[in-house]
Amino acid sequence: MPTDLAELSLPKALDDRLQHLLDEQGRRGRLTAAEKREAEAIAQIASTLTILKLGAQVQSINS
Repeated sequence: MPTDLAELSLPKALDDRLQHLLDEQGRRGRLTAAEKREAEAIAQIASTLTILKLGAQVQSINS
């Protein structure tokens, strides 16, 4: 696990799973309720990581 917040990223397995779910949505036109919840949860994790990374970058600039 990175010790520097700026180096955090979504694990490849989660990134791959989200991409698969998005591909399925594009192919089928929709996701099941469970797939939608899963995709939303992964997207929330990705958003949280992005916010943490941006905060670390701002803190680094201001230091």
